[in-house]
Amino acid sequence: MDKIVVRGGRPLSGSIPISGAKNAALPLLAASLLSDSTLVLENVPQVMDIASMGNLLTELGADVAEDAPTGDTCGATLRLSAAGLKDVTAPYDLVRKMRASVLVLGPLLARTGHARVSLPGGCAIGTRPIDLHLKALAQLGAEIELAQGYVEARARGGLRGAEITFPSVTVTGTENLLMAACLARGESILRNAAREPEVGDLAHCLVAMGAQIDGIDTDTLRVQGVDA
Repeated sequence: MDKIVVRGGRPLSGSIPISGAKNAALPLLAASLLSDSTLVLENVPQVMDIASMGNLLTELGADVAEDAPTGDTCGATLRLSAAGLKDVTAPYDLVRKMRASVLVLGPLLARTGHARVSLPGGCAIGTRPIDLHLKALAQLGAEIELAQGYVEARARGGLRGAEITFPSVTVTGTENLLMAACLARGESILRNAAREPEVGDLAHCLVAMGAQIDGIDTDTLRVQGVDA
């Protein structure tokens, strides 16, 4: 098809259902790792990235159940439970399919004190796209080691609150640190945080799960760590 021709002049009416945004849903799926209770997400888009994240959570030991769209919705309902979390390794075969898989790094580290996540590019040499995540997690007390294409992160004794200023705005970096800070001891302050709508959606979901977050939808997020 060389072109699309639209002839106007006719009044339009009616409505169509739309699903939620993929970029908002992905970090919410990862947030399920922070809790041993069930997280229910409605109107989740049925796209490959969501399926890939669901497969990764299942690999880690989470239970992911999906209800098909009903009524006027076109998105699915997901029920996510990480009570049976059994692994902390996000393997390359799964991470390479979707770079957003790195979002499991923060919640795994905060929940279990250990995370082993493949770098999105494997062992490829060059600028690593998650350097800002790693430097910020180190400020929360994580020990970071890069070996054989994997990030090995440990928080012996748990993460602790810190004041973090991102040198440049990073959406997934903000999301990873926001999730990690929720279970860190004390207060964390994230400055120059991303203000995209999906960051606000994640923060509101975390608050609904029991987190204490101030400054939502601003570039400064204050997080008071909670026990669960």
